[in-house]
Amino acid sequence: MRQCVGGTRVHCSPPTASITEVALPDIRHRFGYLFLVLAVGHIILISAQVNSTSGVPLLQAAVFGAFAGIQRVSSGVVMGVRNVWDGYVALRRVRQENEALRGEVTQLKIELQKREALARETEDLQRLLDLRSRVELRTRGAEIIGGSAAPDFRTVTVNLGARDGLGKDMAVLVSEGVVGRVVLTSPRAAKVQLLIDRNAAAGAILVRTRTEGVVIGTGDGRLRLDYVSATAEVKAGDEVISSGTDGIYPKGFSIGIVESVERGGRGIVLRPAVDFSKLEHVLVVVERPPRADGEGTE
Repeated sequence: MRQCVGGTRVHCSPPTASITEVALPDIRHRFGYLFLVLAVGHIILISAQVNSTSGVPLLQAAVFGAFAGIQRVSSGVVMGVRNVWDGYVALRRVRQENEALRGEVTQLKIELQKREALARETEDLQRLLDLRSRVELRTRGAEIIGGSAAPDFRTVTVNLGARDGLGKDMAVLVSEGVVGRVVLTSPRAAKVQLLIDRNAAAGAILVRTRTEGVVIGTGDGRLRLDYVSATAEVKAGDEVISSGTDGIYPKGFSIGIVESVERGGRGIVLRPAVDFSKLEHVLVVVERPPRADGEGTE
């Protein structure tokens, strides 16, 4: 309905809707919602009264199915999270156990190495004791405490010296054979020239033919047998022992094995009986042996 205000000019407001026209659609909507609620409620009442084939009301079955689905999903999520957490915890535990086991294995390896080293030392000392019983002269057991840094001079240092009765030109032996001789002493240590030193020499004899000669060090880990008769029969594999003619080394101790025979060339090359790279304990003959030719030495 249009409304106008008097005056020289007439002003009219636009028509406004009546109360009935505005309220009618709202009431219709409310009746629609109410009808929908009543319909749903009716369906729910019918479902609660009507039983399924198993005898359970349809409403109860539907509600149970819905909650069962929710429970299944939530249970799956919870179990998944739990499995991931358990796996993480188990992995951490396994990692810690592996680290502990590695530590134990390392410790066991160290203990095993100590026991093996002790066993080797015990065997070494036992061989020295056996050797002492074979040497009919006074001896002293010594330990290697150092070696020469110069490759041209093959020497080692032992932990006994002049105070222990050691002197120059005393023979040094191990159970495998001849090691060398003492060349220098101090009150508590001594330097031993190894037989493989290029300046070392020892009287020798071939066991098989009883041919005599002189063993000379080469400086490169091998020995050479010189001054052998040109008519002497020498073969690879022949054993060479100390002859005792030098007045330093007792007679009958192994020096080496003939490795090759080259007349006019390198001569007779020997492989030493002693592994000089593994020396730890030695036996020093502190009493000079008698010369094999019958001459004594002081």
